[in-house]
Amino acid sequence: MNYRTLGKTGFNISDVSLGTWQLGGKWGAPFDIKDADATLEEAYEQGVNFFDTADGYQDGNSEKAVGAFVKSHPDVHFTTKIGRKEMPLSAEHFNAEHLTRYVDESLQNMGVEALDLVLLHCPPMPVYYLPETFFAMDKLKKAGKIKNYGVSVERVEEAIKAMDYDISAVEIIFNMFRLRPARLFFKLAKQNNVGILARVPLASGLLTGKYTADTKFGKDDHRTTNRHGELFDKGETFSGVDYLTGVKAAQELKERLKTDNLAAMALRYILMYDAVTAVIPGASSPEQIERNTVASDLPAFKPEQMDIVQDVYNKYIKNPVDYLW
Repeated sequence: MNYRTLGKTGFNISDVSLGTWQLGGKWGAPFDIKDADATLEEAYEQGVNFFDTADGYQDGNSEKAVGAFVKSHPDVHFTTKIGRKEMPLSAEHFNAEHLTRYVDESLQNMGVEALDLVLLHCPPMPVYYLPETFFAMDKLKKAGKIKNYGVSVERVEEAIKAMDYDISAVEIIFNMFRLRPARLFFKLAKQNNVGILARVPLASGLLTGKYTADTKFGKDDHRTTNRHGELFDKGETFSGVDYLTGVKAAQELKERLKTDNLAAMALRYILMYDAVTAVIPGASSPEQIERNTVASDLPAFKPEQMDIVQDVYNKYIKNPVDYLW
């Protein structure tokens, strides 16, 4: 495992970390604390020392599991996201009153004295033009309830606007099917010492290369229910890529990159960008951890391999994905 510094936080974190949206149960499945604990422990054994959670994941159970793990493993760091557990989502959920309550509830869930890093969880665009939202986070930091804060975003423009404030990190969708962030945002983040966490790094599983036109997902899985943005931003599901187009593109990547482990290569590709601090693939069981963590030690991509990724992106994905997020 290799490690990078997460922006202004100063945290030295594993470049392959762990996202916990589906911790202890696949998307749409009941939470299982035994599976959750075993998954966290396996990740730690593989060198993972950073965990990403949110107050709304698994009805708060993800936060509770990560919090308990952090308390028994003081050498690890974490981020939690706030602002989306109450629907319908609105800018009001990011005012000082709501943010203070959410932080207090996360502190209680996680059982810690201060939160390492708090990310505003994909606020609507108008929030980025409400400085009082970010000043409220400054006050929570000054009060010692949080150590650092930042944003999780849908769009590149939101990430860039957020750097007007005293943020330490940005979580953004970046993968072989979502290349736009690398063009301008990465450069600006480095200039501002803002860490980058690459979320949805496998495009909701498309970039494992294992899905086919006939693959079925659970009835409550967002890959079934949110393909067209029925529940939340469609960019969260398959990175906004049309499913059948994504299957075709992933298969071509697998063939042209000559790999049987596209998932690991997809994660390693993201780490080719030094502006990225860590990728945060999810896992619902211990068995999935090594599939992800092996990426940290894979050889660097050769220029011709980087060109293949760009070529497949231009051929299948760029229009319309590049223009939407």
